[in-house]
Amino acid sequence: MNISHQTVDDVNANIKVELAPEDYNPSVDKAIKEQAKKAKLPGFRPGMVPPGHIRRTYGKSILFDEINKLVNDKISEYISENKLEVLGQPLPIEDDADAKYNWDFNDTFAFTYEIGIAPEFETPFSKATEFTTYDIKADDATLAERVKNLRRSYGKMTNPEVSEEGDVLYATLKQIKEEGIEKTTSVRTDIIEDAKTKKALTGLKQDDTVKIDIKKAFKVADLARILGITEDEAENLDVTKFELTVKNINRLEEADLNQEFFDKLFPAGDVTKEEEFEAKVKEEVEGLFKQNADQKLRNDMYTYGMEKVDVKFPEAFLKKWLKATNPNISDEELEEGFGDFLSNLKWTIIENRVVTANNLEVKYDEVINLAKERIYAQIKMYNMNDEPTDEQLGQYALQLLQDREQANRLFEEAKALKVFDYLKENVTLKPQEISYVDFEKLEKDSK
Repeated sequence: MNISHQTVDDVNANIKVELAPEDYNPSVDKAIKEQAKKAKLPGFRPGMVPPGHIRRTYGKSILFDEINKLVNDKISEYISENKLEVLGQPLPIEDDADAKYNWDFNDTFAFTYEIGIAPEFETPFSKATEFTTYDIKADDATLAERVKNLRRSYGKMTNPEVSEEGDVLYATLKQIKEEGIEKTTSVRTDIIEDAKTKKALTGLKQDDTVKIDIKKAFKVADLARILGITEDEAENLDVTKFELTVKNINRLEEADLNQEFFDKLFPAGDVTKEEEFEAKVKEEVEGLFKQNADQKLRNDMYTYGMEKVDVKFPEAFLKKWLKATNPNISDEELEEGFGDFLSNLKWTIIENRVVTANNLEVKYDEVINLAKERIYAQIKMYNMNDEPTDEQLGQYALQLLQDREQANRLFEEAKALKVFDYLKENVTLKPQEISYVDFEKLEKDSK
């Protein structure tokens, strides 16, 4: 067997495989014998079908399958042994060469595959590379809003006689035209964008009716949900004036700051005073801000790396490979998503180079721990007072990792975190304290 590769250019190459009968016949003979043992054919006892009969009947099909497996295995070994950083998978070069083969177990086969090669470059991160890391502080307004949301989450519903801003009106909405839309539904006044409409919906009592411009009051998505129509229909309403008739007024009263409330949020007895509650809220909020700051740093590193690494890819090959592996994708869809595909590929290669150059390793325990963190966060999202044991989290994590897609996603996430942690230690970070309001402005300006 001969296998070699020829460079086409910096990012394209061909791999050629030549197989003589002595290379493939041993595996073909073995496959035929195994098939003979398993075959159930009329006129033969189970397991007693002569190999010669299998060769005559199914020989060419078995030969084709075995050669295909042998070629794929040898190409994979060759790529690994020669440390070729291949993009996608090798693709056979289509020609008329196979027409000369008799497939009679005596042919010498020659197959050529094209491969895409990852471009060469140096990773652009070093101690000379500087990034700002933000220490985000919670301002009083942010903390007050978080406290308000927590108290509302555990508050009680009341039905006042007169509406105020923030109430939910159970009301009938009737389009002002013949045979127009009529819908009885819940209308949240806190999501209304138009100040005039907000004012019009305060001070109302049961059975009061007001006229509003519903298009000014709500975003399209909210309007579609309220009226029970599609977003396209909401966007193209011919008449946007509606009569709103109040059926009932619902108000969520905030929970009192007492021990019962504290014990719903935290393990019983952990918080007994309002000052302790506020400290816990601040700790929680600034913990979330730490995640925001880390994400900002990761985004900055990504942007820097993508700008500094200027390389070309085997685009024609990659498009051909994507079409081969996604036969239902149209040319338009391929072109539309190809830019994002190249960006993701470029960053993946940058990450992989950091991993390889620095002998970084993602261990199984790290993937398990990451899965446990994600599951814990999901549980706490729905019940802050629920504290699953480590054993329970471990069982949930193992169940999650049985799904191959989820396991691959968590592995890639663990690898990204490993690279991020490495880069943080090997670039220069300049800490800067910033308020949450200013950080939000910074984020908005960077988009």
